Amino acid sequence: MIEKIKAFFAKNIIDSSRSAVNSEELAAAALLIEVMLIDGNLSEDELASISGTLETLLHVSREDVDELFLLARDEVADATSLYQFTREINTHFDHAKKMALMVAMWRVALADGHLDKQEEGIIRRVADLLHLRHSEFIQCKLAARDGA
Repeated sequence: MIEKIKAFFAKNIIDSSRSAVNSEELAAAALLIEVMLIDGNLSEDELASISGTLETLLHVSREDVDELFLLARDEVADATSLYQFTREINTHFDHAKKMALMVAMWRVALADGHLDKQEEGIIRRVADLLHLRHSEFIQCKLAARDGA
């Protein structure tokens, strides 16, 4: 999935509204999309949560976010692909930005009012790959649930 997402951003974002999109931003967007897609149930609330996060994080238009969703839906990445995303995050994000990303992932998972075990599982794997402690994993979950 990462290759199609990179191609999308190269074509639609880098060439138009921004001079550059960092690889770590692409990785963060891909991780949020993975959480959205993992349970196979795409709710309007999940779409709104991730759309808002992507618009804020990458400054993309709503139309570009919609196209990105379609690309991501077509490609379901397996668990081994998480490493290429988290490697970028580990290289470029400090601890606070990792925690903010984790809260955003939880918000996507909780947006539809139902936490699927697959959503929790992928967030747990990402937390492990980002070298976050279990207490931080829980702290981010609570922050997302409480709207902090």
